[in-house]
Amino acid sequence: MIPVMHRADDPDEITARLTENGAVIIEDFLAPEAVAAINAELGPVVDADDPTTREFINPFIADFFGTKVKHVTGLASRSTTFIDDVLLHPIYEQTCERILGLNCAEWTLNIGHLLQRGPGAEQQYVHRDQDVWNFLPKPHPEVQVASIVALTDFTADNGATRLVPASNHWDDDRYPTDDELIVAEMPAGAAVLYLGSTFHAGGTNCTADEWRRGFHLSFVVGWLRTEENNVLATPPDVARTLPLRAQELIGYKAHDAIATGGGYLGVVDVRHPTDLLATGEL
Repeated sequence: MIPVMHRADDPDEITARLTENGAVIIEDFLAPEAVAAINAELGPVVDADDPTTREFINPFIADFFGTKVKHVTGLASRSTTFIDDVLLHPIYEQTCERILGLNCAEWTLNIGHLLQRGPGAEQQYVHRDQDVWNFLPKPHPEVQVASIVALTDFTADNGATRLVPASNHWDDDRYPTDDELIVAEMPAGAAVLYLGSTFHAGGTNCTADEWRRGFHLSFVVGWLRTEENNVLATPPDVARTLPLRAQELIGYKAHDAIATGGGYLGVVDVRHPTDLLATGEL
């Protein structure tokens, strides 16, 4: 089973359950008003996406998403509610501090995109998100905290995410069987948090006319290259209008590990890009 918790629960307890089980559902992650606002802001963008003509970086990724999944990227540039209610959500901050903060000076947004799985969308192959960094030596500590945020109800029939509880503790040579996958059924506004080391997959949508809409959002230690180039997706003219913490999370703050004996990464003119945004130099 995947533990079900609430946003008001003790952050230490949420982190403990996440670490133990590899995944946890926060049933009231977003208020209904936030879900409605996000769907209103992004609905026209989703509707305009044509998954049959979208181009991807390579054929493997094209197959991974398929032609039945609508896909919207660069969300920080598209929705103020996404910034205020999702990206800056206190549960992300609390959880990343307790997990990623053990192994970095700063964590950063890895990717934030909306996925709408339509009728006929097939189950993804079961995977660990952290394996995109396949050159990272193993074993290694947790480098990623990920999530799926439901913008519509997630059910077994419409393609709810499937996860393998406790697979974050498995050896690399173990791969899950179908009967080990647990469906993360949850209402709109809920979120399932999981670790980069947890096996999971988007499910098959076997309905006739129901589209399952949700965010996939993840954070990584600040010294890793991110999947989405968030600085280009949210260029300076847009970034300077955002709250400072949002600027930091999308990559405009350097990773400064000098205090712990390391170095700095991501500077401009040997300064934090956030400082240059504030002065108008960037």
